[in-house]
Amino acid sequence: MEQQAIERALSLPIWTGPGKAEALGGGITNINVKLTDQGRDYVVRVGGDIPLHQVMRFNELACHRAAEAAGLSPKIVHTEPGILAMEFVQGRSLTAEDVRAPGMVERIVPLLKRLHGEGQRHLRGPVLMFWVFHILRDYAATLRQGGSAHGPDLPDLLATADRLEAAIGPVDVVLGHNDLLPANLLDAGDRMWLIDWDYGGLNSPLFDLAGLASNAEMTEAQEHQLLELYYGQPSDDALWRRYLAMKCASLLRETMWSMVSEIHSQIAFDYAAYTAENRARFDAALKDFENS
Repeated sequence: MEQQAIERALSLPIWTGPGKAEALGGGITNINVKLTDQGRDYVVRVGGDIPLHQVMRFNELACHRAAEAAGLSPKIVHTEPGILAMEFVQGRSLTAEDVRAPGMVERIVPLLKRLHGEGQRHLRGPVLMFWVFHILRDYAATLRQGGSAHGPDLPDLLATADRLEAAIGPVDVVLGHNDLLPANLLDAGDRMWLIDWDYGGLNSPLFDLAGLASNAEMTEAQEHQLLELYYGQPSDDALWRRYLAMKCASLLRETMWSMVSEIHSQIAFDYAAYTAENRARFDAALKDFENS
């Protein structure tokens, strides 16, 4: 698959003399190919729609274009079905440890506030709503239809999801990234970049905040700092409870994503272990929510 992706990336009509092509690691929903043309580096994302996980490339493109217009994501140079080519950004992908390091949250929060404050103004055309509770219900239906071994757990998980959705209540709607793994943040030294818009869409800002904190395994003190920096004031009990509910929902979504992948993915990966790991993290977060 990687060789086919490289060949397709090299064949795009925009290049003059492409070369030095290599597949970059880390892609699950697509293959990223780095290549050079006329002395400049580019990245080509090769991958089609994945309706099972609600990844639709028209939506990815719309969200990336909006983020580019807001100055948050690399410049797109070419698109066609299954292809998104952009300028290569020289930077370092963050790790969870990086995100937790002193001073890093202070650099990341302005990026998120700019995305949430300006991104929606730059959106054009149809865009998906990334509402985690719809996704959870859809995953549950997929798991039932696929005869998943996790079927007996679904009624309790969905009942919990309903309680979490009610606890969150009405939300502000912004353009969200919705997949804030540390690796989707690039540190270029003088600035930060957001990459990979597979799951971009309209959402509550709480989902990005909760996802960032969860994926970086922040301490409770760091989570409070994150909310205070974002909202400009210490979090009160009501906001903290809504945040914890969204954190639970984010972890449940990752758990059920893995459950679905157990029965449908062709990638050689231990999804059962990943499901168990995220289920344990979800259970721990749910206890914190219930005690809040």
